Amino acid sequence: MKKFLVVDDHPIVRHGFALSVREIHPGAEVLEAGSLADATDIVARTPDLTLVLFDLQLGQGHGQDGVRHMVEALGDTPLLVISGSDEVADIVDSVRLGARGYILKTSSTEVLEHAISLALTGETFLPLPRAVLAGTVTAQPTRPSGQLVDRLTGRQRDVFQLLLAGNSNKEIARELGVLEGTVKVHVRAIMQKLGVRNRTQVAVVAARSGCFPESE
Repeated sequence: MKKFLVVDDHPIVRHGFALSVREIHPGAEVLEAGSLADATDIVARTPDLTLVLFDLQLGQGHGQDGVRHMVEALGDTPLLVISGSDEVADIVDSVRLGARGYILKTSSTEVLEHAISLALTGETFLPLPRAVLAGTVTAQPTRPSGQLVDRLTGRQRDVFQLLLAGNSNKEIARELGVLEGTVKVHVRAIMQKLGVRNRTQVAVVAARSGCFPESE
């Protein structure tokens, strides 16, 4: 029997996700926890958990520290972050800490089902801008083979690092002392080499490849 754990400090949200999981996996046992302490206790006494849905905005200000704690406690059991935030930094940090996916709380049951399916097969689900706007699942960027930065020229690496730091094209141009149009050319070339279509996907690929700047 599959066993799922839903962790969220808002009872209505938690119950809603639990009901969705039961709809996706009829007959599965779905456990619930409203705090990190309760979730940790359940994980300790339930070694055969199938998957955990974990709220990024869990009370008591745990945030990414809570994700890190749960990933370490779960070992090989996959964890999917659930969140109301579609900020790239939150998505990237969650993946870098070991989450198998990031689901917006506004997502449909179909999106949740897809995310769970990917996580259970060792893949990672990530929301991308078009998926967020349309409420549908968008194809995920794949991890490039070899060292990611080795694919880039020296100037492209400079742009790449500033891009990951959240700088706009104008800010990158100012930092490097070049024209904004030149930066746009480099950004397009970087995306083409990485096989992605937008800045969010660049950040996702960087996180998967382990070359995203460490948080301070």
